[in-house]
Amino acid sequence: MKTAYIVSPLRSAVGKAFRGNLRSKRPDDLCADLIRAVMAANPGVDPKEIDDCIVGCAMPEAEQGMNVARFAVLLANLPENVPGVTVNRFCSSGLQTIAMAAFQIQAGAAHCILAGGTESMSLVPMMGHKAVGSRTIMKEGRGDYYLGMGLTAENVSKDYKVSREDQDRFSYESHQKAVAAIQKGHFKAEIAPVKTTIRTPGPGGVVALQELTVDTDEGPRADTSYEALASLKPAFRTAGVVTAGNSSQMSDGAAMCMVVSEEFVKKYKLKPMARFVSFSVAGVPPRVMGIGPIEAIPRALKLGGLTLKDIQRIELNEAFAAQALAVMRHLEIDPTIVNPTGGAIALGHPLGATGAKLTATLLHGMERDKQKYGMVSMCIGTGMGAAGIFEKL
Repeated sequence: MKTAYIVSPLRSAVGKAFRGNLRSKRPDDLCADLIRAVMAANPGVDPKEIDDCIVGCAMPEAEQGMNVARFAVLLANLPENVPGVTVNRFCSSGLQTIAMAAFQIQAGAAHCILAGGTESMSLVPMMGHKAVGSRTIMKEGRGDYYLGMGLTAENVSKDYKVSREDQDRFSYESHQKAVAAIQKGHFKAEIAPVKTTIRTPGPGGVVALQELTVDTDEGPRADTSYEALASLKPAFRTAGVVTAGNSSQMSDGAAMCMVVSEEFVKKYKLKPMARFVSFSVAGVPPRVMGIGPIEAIPRALKLGGLTLKDIQRIELNEAFAAQALAVMRHLEIDPTIVNPTGGAIALGHPLGATGAKLTATLLHGMERDKQKYGMVSMCIGTGMGAAGIFEKL
């Protein structure tokens, strides 16, 4: 197989859903902004030679429906010959698009593909505007297929014996690491600033408009404490242990990169950040969907001819502290290599964009710390897990 390279992995800052600075930003426009940023980072590339644009989106309807990938391509003013396709594997959609692009490059079917994800949880709510799926519940009695994510985290907490104290401590540390990373400027190289307009309704139906540039993640809280997190009430089960504080934040964001062949690298004298090594997905019982990486990570390692000892950095999506801890403990992952700049509990989880966002964070972090092998992994709704491995060049 040919080699697939990752070029210019970039992301937007992540906004708080419903009340953050990206709440009015359409996800197709946000995705177009990231496409333009990747192209601007590679000004010599002829956009007519882009073979495809693959965009992940977990709730592909309304403002992010109608094949949002193709509309993002057009909004970014790329040539009309550049196609686009939208992919949905829920929380791993953004990583899935990078893997799909890499597979085409490896097979020799393409030379340059834009891959990433976009999601506005402000404009399109979790489960979309019209949740479906009751037929299975009614006819087959399998309600756990559609169990809310918070309840699956409660099941993981119980089955894998993850205490409330450990979850709150993990969450506090996620905020501390993220705040420190922002203060040190670690995210500046991976974040493409985007412009937006905030619309605020006022008296008499007058809408106030405020234009601003968003370039800093909004989720991390320097003022939180372990005690504050420990005081929160359970959010999903009356006597439960999963709270809003030890769960990922609902967010708005987008991310994009260029996946290219060796021939394309040489033709345009590009500087790839990494080589795509391997990717795997796996299914697990939906009632404990958070354990998906337990199955996906070993598969990705085997496909890449590697072991956990070879991996120096892991971006493990913190859907919930319970599932992140369960995965780390079950696979005996060194916690010091996981999410060194914080995770989704602090930084947010823009669903379909998260996999590409984490890839950008991983590769820029590996470059900063001079590491060779890194991994992105996450659990996926309805009981799946995904993992992708990259070699820093």
